[in-house]
Amino acid sequence: MEFHYCCSICNKIFDIVPELTLCPDCLKSQQPDQPLSGVLEVKLSGSSDENFTSLDLLPVEQKYFPPSPVGNTPLWEPANLRQKTGFKNLFIKDDGSNPTSSFKDRASFLVSAFAKKFNINDIALASTGNAGSSMAGIGAAAGQTITLFLPKTAPEAKLVQALQYGAQVFRVDGTYDMAYDISLAYSQKKGGMSRNTAYNPMTIEGKKTVSLEVFKQLGKVPDTLFVSIGDGCILSGVYKGFRDLKQLGLIEKMPKIVGVQAKTSDALFRAYTTGKFENIPTATVADSICVDVPRNGIHALAQIKEYEGEVMTVSDDEIIQAQANLSSTTGLFTEPAGAAAFAGFLKSAPGLDPEAFIVVLTTGNGLKDIASASLGICLPETLISSVDDIL
Repeated sequence: MEFHYCCSICNKIFDIVPELTLCPDCLKSQQPDQPLSGVLEVKLSGSSDENFTSLDLLPVEQKYFPPSPVGNTPLWEPANLRQKTGFKNLFIKDDGSNPTSSFKDRASFLVSAFAKKFNINDIALASTGNAGSSMAGIGAAAGQTITLFLPKTAPEAKLVQALQYGAQVFRVDGTYDMAYDISLAYSQKKGGMSRNTAYNPMTIEGKKTVSLEVFKQLGKVPDTLFVSIGDGCILSGVYKGFRDLKQLGLIEKMPKIVGVQAKTSDALFRAYTTGKFENIPTATVADSICVDVPRNGIHALAQIKEYEGEVMTVSDDEIIQAQANLSSTTGLFTEPAGAAAFAGFLKSAPGLDPEAFIVVLTTGNGLKDIASASLGICLPETLISSVDDIL
């Protein structure tokens, strides 16, 4: 298998080297307060059969990956939920079971290996919390130095997790978008590698492994897949995995992918409906998908349109209700961003074929943000001293 970079806009081909992060030609047209222009994808060439492993289709040799069991997450078959909803082929892909309890481990795993291959030990990034704690954990396994920039709203659990892994953490007095810009400036001045989403091509490439796993676990392509979106990087990774499978002749069709955003942080949805991106301050209970300017917006939107996907929104109330609903019927406790995808499924269910194979991707463990999870339950306030107090 051979690998090169390919610009997602002009299709120019480049060698894969750490100095190159965006297409230098398309970057010239970058506008302020707009998504990244010239996002690079990894283009593979060669052949494969159904016996492939995810590492076989990644552009870094296996010997460079850290000893961390990333991926191969379970595909739940939720019997109670199937009965309750009437969808007998409903599946939940639980990426909260990754080593740092987040989908973002897929990207961090490949970024870490890529840095190791080129003898780079310092990695920096901005994060709402999950990507940061993920890179910190994977970096700890690899013996790498990780520097994080988190917005002041990042949940405490994710901050503590990153610090436990030994990362250097800076809290930014502002939004994720501000943290992103500061992180890029830091990497440009200090050197090392930036893991920032979409800016580093390995972030999208690493995330494609979830699609490879879904295909192997189902034995087919799902009809519809629901995924929450913020920057649009996970969405593009999901598309990339199925596109690679199609290129290799292992599947014949692409699934319909439905990207779900919070109503109060809906930059991609607005661009999907109006055709333009606007930098509007946003907020949502689903911190992992709270983004003002989706850095991978142009690239993600192009794929949604090409493959007839969809972008929809759900309210914060719908997210919190979906989180509690999923937990109480399946025993799977996902964070609000993961619950957003499930909320999208519930909202779309009346228009879906109950016989269809449907996958909902949950992206993080609910314990990462218990403050938000507490909004959907009633905490017991009365203390008891004996069973008679109850009876």
